[in-house]
Amino acid sequence: MADLPKDISILEVGLRDGLQIEPRILATDEKLALAEHLVAAGLRDIEIGSFVSPRLVPQMADTKELAGRLSAREGVTYRALWLNLRGLRETLACPAITVDGLLSLSASEAFAQRNTNRGIDDDFTAIPGWIEAYRGAGIEADTLSVLAAFGCNFQGAIPTSDLRHLIAGAIRMCCDNGAEIRRITLCDTMGWATPLMIRRCIAAIRETWPEMIIRLHLHDTRGLAIANAQAALELGVREFETSIGGMGGCPFSGNALKAAGNLSTEDLAFLCQANDVETGLDLEALISAAHLAETLIGHDLPGKLMKSGRLILPRPD
Repeated sequence: MADLPKDISILEVGLRDGLQIEPRILATDEKLALAEHLVAAGLRDIEIGSFVSPRLVPQMADTKELAGRLSAREGVTYRALWLNLRGLRETLACPAITVDGLLSLSASEAFAQRNTNRGIDDDFTAIPGWIEAYRGAGIEADTLSVLAAFGCNFQGAIPTSDLRHLIAGAIRMCCDNGAEIRRITLCDTMGWATPLMIRRCIAAIRETWPEMIIRLHLHDTRGLAIANAQAALELGVREFETSIGGMGGCPFSGNALKAAGNLSTEDLAFLCQANDVETGLDLEALISAAHLAETLIGHDLPGKLMKSGRLILPRPD
């Protein structure tokens, strides 16, 4: 029998992962308007941008300004992404942004080189320095994000055994440096995951680290994101990263502008409603936010619910 959770939490990544591949650079005022719509829909955990090279990712050039103009809302957490210590320092300088002790690795050597111009060994070597940097800022390094966790357009599928070996190595290195990983985010960066892969990977992690919190970041490149989310829900996964309207994708995946983007926030919220899983989100307001995002970027988004509308589902017996 499915082990569905009573509720889930969503980290909305549309303003970062959603926008980073878009050719039209949104004005800060436009991003603020979208952020307001997201909050109005009930989203309480929102990634607003990244502190990365404006030359490589020009859409993120105004992240500091955006952070400074966000309205503080009770119960709403704003986050950002960084890839190096300079980016971390910039993030720490923004009082509106909550900084997590995030460590990041790629399960694919080929993708690691394209994404950061560094290899997997380089990422492992950097872990002690990251832990020390977080510790100096009073932050506990407790989250491991694994990019291309299920497969890579340049390398192929990632065997579950390889993924578990990578995670085990990172956890050991963290332990050796006085840090404890409590959450693992599995990122299907290029849309390789299938429901079977999801089940196998989650089972492997729980077999070895039964208390580990698992979060999923799913892409819909091959149309399986919602099926993968259902598989995860049935295993009791309670944390997801999604993007309004299904906007976005990785600019270094090789097919970013041709492929569908992230798992749509409103589509996941509707799936949860259909499963009697609470999200705390207003579906109509999410659809409105998705339409705004579509208008701002100037082309159709892949989200389904924003086109079809929601159903009034019967109450469970």
